[in-house]
Amino acid sequence: MSSAAEQEAVPKTDTGTAGAAADRITATGPQQRRPMVWPGTPMPLGARFRTGPDGVAGTNFALWAGGAEAVELCLFDEAGAETRLALTELTHEIWHGFVPGVRPGRRYGYRVHGRWDPWTGARWNAAKLLLDPYARAVDGEFTLPAEVYGHVRDWPEQQVADTVRDGRDSAPYVPKGVVVHDDDDWADDRRPKTPWADSVIYELHVRGFTKRHPGIPEELRGTYAGLAHPAAVGHLKQLGVTAVELLPVHQFAHEDHLLRRGLRNYWGYNSIGYFAPHAGYSASGTAGEQVGEFKRMVRALHDAGIEVILDVVYNHTAEAGELGPMLSLRGIDNRGYYRLQADARRYADYTGCGNTLHVVQPNVLRLITDSLRYWVTEMGVDGFRFDLAAALARSMHDVDMLSPFLAVIAQDPVLRRVKLIAEPWDVGNGGYQVGAFPPLWTEWNDHYRDAVRDFWRGALPDVRDLGYRLTGSSDLYAWGGRRPYASVNYVTAHDGFTLRDLVSYEHKHNESNGEGNRDGTSDNRAWNCGAEGETDDEGVGALRRRQLRNLLTTLLLSTGVPMLVAGDEMGRTQDGNNNAYCQDNETGWVDWSLLDQPRWRELTALTARVLALRHRHPVLRRRAFFSGRPQAPDGLRDLAWFTPQGAEMTEGDWYAPAATVGLYLSGRDIPGRDVRGEQVTDDSFLAVLHADHRPVDFLLPGPPWASAYELLLDTSREDQADPPGTVHRGGERLTVPERSVLLLRVRE
Repeated sequence: MSSAAEQEAVPKTDTGTAGAAADRITATGPQQRRPMVWPGTPMPLGARFRTGPDGVAGTNFALWAGGAEAVELCLFDEAGAETRLALTELTHEIWHGFVPGVRPGRRYGYRVHGRWDPWTGARWNAAKLLLDPYARAVDGEFTLPAEVYGHVRDWPEQQVADTVRDGRDSAPYVPKGVVVHDDDDWADDRRPKTPWADSVIYELHVRGFTKRHPGIPEELRGTYAGLAHPAAVGHLKQLGVTAVELLPVHQFAHEDHLLRRGLRNYWGYNSIGYFAPHAGYSASGTAGEQVGEFKRMVRALHDAGIEVILDVVYNHTAEAGELGPMLSLRGIDNRGYYRLQADARRYADYTGCGNTLHVVQPNVLRLITDSLRYWVTEMGVDGFRFDLAAALARSMHDVDMLSPFLAVIAQDPVLRRVKLIAEPWDVGNGGYQVGAFPPLWTEWNDHYRDAVRDFWRGALPDVRDLGYRLTGSSDLYAWGGRRPYASVNYVTAHDGFTLRDLVSYEHKHNESNGEGNRDGTSDNRAWNCGAEGETDDEGVGALRRRQLRNLLTTLLLSTGVPMLVAGDEMGRTQDGNNNAYCQDNETGWVDWSLLDQPRWRELTALTARVLALRHRHPVLRRRAFFSGRPQAPDGLRDLAWFTPQGAEMTEGDWYAPAATVGLYLSGRDIPGRDVRGEQVTDDSFLAVLHADHRPVDFLLPGPPWASAYELLLDTSREDQADPPGTVHRGGERLTVPERSVLLLRVRE
């Protein structure tokens, strides 16, 4: 250990005065040609290039650091030389100053002075260069050597290591913020503004979606520019999705335990810069160029009619628990930003990631909402999916649907107009909140995922749950003015098996993650169709592909908002890894060569065909829950359920084991009117879902339901290029092939 660290290791507290801290500041850094610091303004927070007094161009710097004794602004030139400037202006706990001559592209950070007293939660350490929470761009990558920890990371007694202050300078080892020129007003951008009921979400990873795409120039693969390329946008358009949901693109850091194993955080759920596009996804540069590249990507997607939704991680940061690195918020004001336990050395952890942002604190709430508004107004995005949203809805301890965070969002004139998706749980007590979020919010519906998986693998004890899930989950969402589109329906997500792996593996195979296959869930609700993993058995392969068609078709015909995962439509596999968060390689990337194989091309074609049906028919995109009653005197009930015997299901049928259900959707009985005030009408449909391994004869309901039916879709067929088109009479017995979905349109 260095002598500097040894000197820091002895005192339990450092209670230096503000005056002493100021003396230390003026004694550090280069002394010649020091820039002047004018008072500037406390708002807006961050580094904002502008014209100052007397028409002088420069940058205003403002940092909230509530309990700090002093703050240094640290500017870095192209050679990496550091100049430290004291910010002496303090307004409402915000340290600020205007520095003439500092232009876009200049790198910077902060050193914040204060007490070192971990026992009370005070962890200031001015030896550590800190990233501005409001930095618009970040240059460099966090590699996490020992110098970037506020405490002595390798202290022999690890149980007290977090109390031993490390005095080594971290500046050579950490990324810097970059001053960015805000010069884009989005006047030429046209947002798609797709209504929720018409939305189809496609969850993708910027790098993973584009990294292996043969139609994207190699230098653009894995980047925002790659996603904006016509080859990438064209696939999305051809598929028929209306929105991409991007896995985290906020600047993030890799965890120490991954770096030690030669791995990286691939998914990005480890944010540290809530205003900065992750620099690793930029093809054009990291000195601010990533901002413009991200905006051009959004424009390209908007031009194609595709919205951009960001998966955002405001529940925790990359600084982890008390043994984590000091990168930003911990060194600015640990007690002001994080939830601490009664023992203030420890962090309250509702996220499983070591810390939890203290959203009840006004400065934290401001950070989050300022970030959200920035991405909408200045970066052009259309909505957000909130990771572990229940952690944000906690007041002091319990989840509270009247919490400050939810209240602020509900009244914000910008944020209440965009798409808001909750992952409605966290890992703390009482954190599971599916169905509990207020109006304006939609939710990931894991009840849907589990019911559909269980039905197609033959594990549902009865079909009550399936009935709710296929029709918008009214048991969860029919309250407070919520609509069926409050349910984001999904069978797979980034977290878990891919769709192909769901029918190929029953057990996780995460050995390549280096955690002894202990990571990732063991509750997969999967069926491998008779063999674990890849097999040359063509019978097993054909059954798996049929199950994929069944799962995709069920998802896309269900009421609610369907969410697909990139590559599922072409049979992407992760070789049984259900937690590929650290697999920044071919395991995690979409394999576009699958489209060279007819069997996987057919799956993609089926997905596009069912999505086209969904877009054409409003009865498949309902804006109101089913009532089970006719909407007009001469109408039918808007929803009816049938057994294979052609009889309407009774209460007893719902409680009995069943592998076959018939779902009748009346297009003549859709509530609501179109934009011109006209009644919405559509074709009527009968969908038959049959999960048994044997065919079944299904008696088609006759009048008044239908006199005839046209067969539109049969998932038992590998080739869906030409629709079956066969017409069957009402009252006729139709043989439904084993494990299949039939979709029939009513013909008069």
